[in-house]
Amino acid sequence: MGDTRERAVVAGASGFIGQRLVRELRDQGYQVACIGRSGPDARWGDDAAVRSLVDGADLLVNLAGKIVNCRYTDANRTEILRSRVDTTRELHAAVAASERPPRLWLNASTATIYRYALDRPMTESTGEIGSGFSVDIAREWEDEFFGGDLPQTRRVALRMAIVLGDGPATAILERLARVGLGGPQFDGRWFPHRRYRGIGAHPSGNGSAPSHRSRGRQRFSWIHIDDVIGAVRFIVVHPEIAGPVNLAAPHASDNRTLMATLRRKVGAPIGLPAFRWMLEPAMWLLRTEPELVLKSRWVQPERLLAAGYTFVWPRLDPAIDDVVLQRRAARRTS
Repeated sequence: MGDTRERAVVAGASGFIGQRLVRELRDQGYQVACIGRSGPDARWGDDAAVRSLVDGADLLVNLAGKIVNCRYTDANRTEILRSRVDTTRELHAAVAASERPPRLWLNASTATIYRYALDRPMTESTGEIGSGFSVDIAREWEDEFFGGDLPQTRRVALRMAIVLGDGPATAILERLARVGLGGPQFDGRWFPHRRYRGIGAHPSGNGSAPSHRSRGRQRFSWIHIDDVIGAVRFIVVHPEIAGPVNLAAPHASDNRTLMATLRRKVGAPIGLPAFRWMLEPAMWLLRTEPELVLKSRWVQPERLLAAGYTFVWPRLDPAIDDVVLQRRAARRTS
């Protein structure tokens, strides 16, 4: 007798979200296959192998894409875009060619698609798309995903806020708190550069680096890794959900509160306010971008809440507490 378990295909499973998702799907009884640069079940560029996995799968999840925790050099900018658009295009072709296409395709996206917001939260129905490099990445990614007709496959773009867990964003924030830069972070003027200029077929923005006087009150939208997994499970069993879905906790914080919470949790005795002229060289040393802490991301999970999803971690303080404890335990056992 053949394997009667439902089949899931996860692309880009090597990151901390992908690894957790694969474990959870297997625990739920799925037979899971993975697509990546080195497989193990199919490699990018091997169209026949990718199509063979996708055809007959019940669930397809695409998390592929170069990590954005890097400096936006020309080479990195190009690869961030290519790694998202090309892999989504390859999967799109596989779904279109399948005799039994997946019932549901979840594709990663980002809440950074919305504009810098201090005035009101961005929802799926009322959110305004921003401009510049990160927004163009998200827009081209979703255009590739939602393009064309796939009548038998429900498609959902997961517009994820910053994910708290054992991942790169949490590591950077925790490190800033531990080295004494755990105070509020202030945007301001800096030497002109073009790392955040638009990209792709229709680059947006004027090419200059944005600067806002938010005085450390830039909003911080986030989601715990437990709720990323919970939202995926919820979407699978709610066929009415399709299109873009914001994956963000319902209670956004702000930068001051975030950094104060992190200081308390990691036991940092001081937290110096960090102005942009301090952040730029610090982030250069950490090989990442100040955008992580300076952009005001204010996102509401309108569609998840309307459909009845209950967040495991709706508020920042206990979520940070859990993440810091988990990371501390992981360091002790590593």
